[in-house]
Formats: sequence, C-alpha cells, structure tokens
Amino acid sequence: MDLPKLFLSNPDVNAGFDTLEFGRGTIRIDSGPMQTFAGLIYGPGWELKLKGSIGYGNPFNVQFQGIGIVNGAQWIYDYLGYLVPEWPNGNDQRPALVGSIVRAIPHPTGPGGKSTAPAGVVAQWIAVKEDSDN
Repeated sequence: MDLPKLFLSNPDVNAGFDTLEFGRGTIRIDSGPMQTFAGLIYGPGWELKLKGSIGYGNPFNVQFQGIGIVNGAQWIYDYLGYLVPEWPNGNDQRPALVGSIVRAIPHPTGPGGKSTAPAGVVAQWIAVKEDSDN
C-alpha cells in the first residue's frame, strides 16, 4: 500500500505547510496485465476505484482515473504520476510516485455537502510505499 498526500498548487513560499493540504488517503495498487493500472484510493468515508495505464519509459509513468460515489455524489479525479528514480547514493529511499491530479467534475463538499468543490482544481501528489508488513 502507498500513502498518498495531495498538495494545493500555491506558489507562495511563505504559505504555512498546513494550508497546502488538498487531501490524503491510502492507495492500493492491484497487480494486473502489462500496461494496465487498477486499484483503489480510499480514506474514512470515501473510496474511488482506479483504472488506467502504465507507461514503461524512463521514468515509468501512470495515468489513471478515480471514480466513486461519496455521500451520494459522483467523484471523478484524473491522475498522472511518475515513479521516482532510485538514487545510487541514497539512504533509506522508498519507492514513490509523484504527480498531479485534477478534479474532473464538481461535487458537494464540506459539512452537509453545502459547498461545491469545483472542477478543474489541480493539486500535486506523492505516494510513498509502506512497509510490506502493513
């Protein structure tokens, strides 16, 4: 499992780190045929099924879509990510994917779903591989 963290696209270097969070969750990547990407991204009270493709270039890349029904509303997010190359002199480096995400359609958000999360919002994400015993 990987633990993705998502960050807002704010270029202000003085912005507090806690103001940059777009979301977080757990991602499960399923094994499958060559060039296919499938899995699940989820957190408390929500989950999106993942479906897409894997590119075997340098670096490897993934492009996938997350789709699900959360509190009665459809959520759709598009993801693009790259496998971080391994540093030959790095210490304790874990496999990681980094990339960007865009909200494909608007959906209700906030307490009682009274606000709308607009389509087109882009954020950056990083997913770091957990230990295999988790």
